[in-house]
Order: sequence, then structure tokens, then C-alpha cells
Amino acid sequence: MSRRVLLVTHLGRPEAVAAADEMLERLLAAGLEVAVLAEESAPRAGAGVVTADPDDPARGAELAVVLGGDGTILRGAEMVRDSEVPVLGVNLGHVGFLAESERDAIASTAARVVAADYEVEERMTLDITVRAGGVVQHRCWALNEATVEKAARERMLELVIEVDDRPLSTVGADGVVMATPTGSTAYAFSAGGPVVWPEVEALLMVPISAHALFSRPLVVDPRSRLAVEVLADTEGDGVLWCDGRRRYELKPGSRIEAVRGERPVRLARLSRSPFTDRLVGKFRLPVQGWRGGPTRG
Repeated sequence: MSRRVLLVTHLGRPEAVAAADEMLERLLAAGLEVAVLAEESAPRAGAGVVTADPDDPARGAELAVVLGGDGTILRGAEMVRDSEVPVLGVNLGHVGFLAESERDAIASTAARVVAADYEVEERMTLDITVRAGGVVQHRCWALNEATVEKAARERMLELVIEVDDRPLSTVGADGVVMATPTGSTAYAFSAGGPVVWPEVEALLMVPISAHALFSRPLVVDPRSRLAVEVLADTEGDGVLWCDGRRRYELKPGSRIEAVRGERPVRLARLSRSPFTDRLVGKFRLPVQGWRGGPTRG
């Protein structure tokens, strides 16, 4: 049986398409079968190229290689989460925190894929439930974050934030981010939250532009239950975004609950370099003059 790799590309970026074509050629030359999405299949038809099942794109694949920015990698993670196929991201965006490789390393990345020379780590997710009047309205999940936001720019939301079934504070805010450690460098970071190392097991809650006596970012136990209630007398509706991809309407009185996800996302890693180095590299942090290092003797 042929080894299969799922290839996912950001079609809106010409450089991503070119990089995907190069990756495709190298994988096919090594004898691997490559599955591509239906909308990407026409220009890539040929021996060894198959169209992925739209209902289960990762079926039969050992790995999903995603070329694009973090948004494209999140899209790839959404496709493969149920099949538990690991995702290997090639960064063609800006920061690319979820990516493991860069555009100029296509050849070496393809070689590592062919050799199955990578490690797999599991990243926490969030399971989200939206209720109204005690009735479940929506269920979704997120790798980075679930964000409760105001739907109208000119109005704040009146919210109660809750931890472990106990109310913590009422806030008037633009919204609240509930995030994983993986998402701590995404929207939660932009909202003023802390950076949490990926191996730390925790959940984050970060108010966005909150008017309240207490509106600090929170880092809580991974077994905790986070919740945000949209007060019934708030003016205007809200919106729930999961990973900035899946959108759900929130009416006044809605309750949004977040717990650790039952199913993680699996990321393929090519390097075990410290997260500190990744943080410095991705954010281009200044470290000139550093003279430290491990002391031996």
C-alpha cells in the first residue's frame, strides 16, 4: 500500500502555490501518493495525485503538509483533527507560530517527510458549548482560542466571567478570549495576555478592552471550566469565533462554556529547539549583548 500525504495550500498566495508544486514534485518523485483537495486537483492531476475525500480529507494519509500562514494551518488542523493525522506547517505567512518549516527549506522538509523523520506532539484544544435558556445552541472546538466579541463596533457587551462554576466579575468589554497555551501567542497575546509555553497545561481567559475593577488575564488549571455569560440586558448581540474560522451568533442571555478538549491536535515537529528560541525568532526579539548560557564545571 502506498504511503499517502495530504497537501493543503493557500490558493490565494502565488508563492504558496509555487511552494506546494515543488513539494508535490518531490514527494511524487520519492514514490509517495499525494492527496489534494478537490479545488486544488485540476491543475495537479497526474500519476500519484488523488483527490481527497471531501468528508474526510485525511483518510489514508500519514501526514498533512500545510503551506500558508497560521490561518491555513488552522484550516488544515480542522480537516484532520478527527482522524488524528499530524499536521506539518510550512510558513508562507508573517509570524507563523504554528509552522515548523519555512519556504526556503522545501527540499529538506520534503526529504524529512519522505524519511518520516519527524516527531509528533499533541496540543491542547478547547471544547465549546453555547447555551441559551439552558438549551444547547452550538458546539464547537478550537486549537488557539474561542472569542466572545461584540457584533456592533459602537457597543460594548455586558458580560459575567466565571471560573469553575463560580462568578468572578461583571465586565463591560469588547469581548473575552478563552485560549489554550498554543493560542497564547495569537489573539490572547494581542489582547494583553501572557505567553504560555506549549508544554504547560493550562487554560487562559483574557478580557478585551474591559471596563471593570478587575479585568486581568487569568491562567487556570486545565481541568477548570471557563464560562462567559452575555447579560440579558446587554445592548446588542455578540459573536463567538472559534479560531477565527467558525462563527456563531450570540443573543443576550447566551452562555458560552469552555473546557479542555477531549481530542488534541497533533503537530509534526522537525526540531526540538527550545520554545524560547522560537519566540525570539518569530517575534524578532532583540537579544544582542546576551552573554549567558549554561554553567558547567
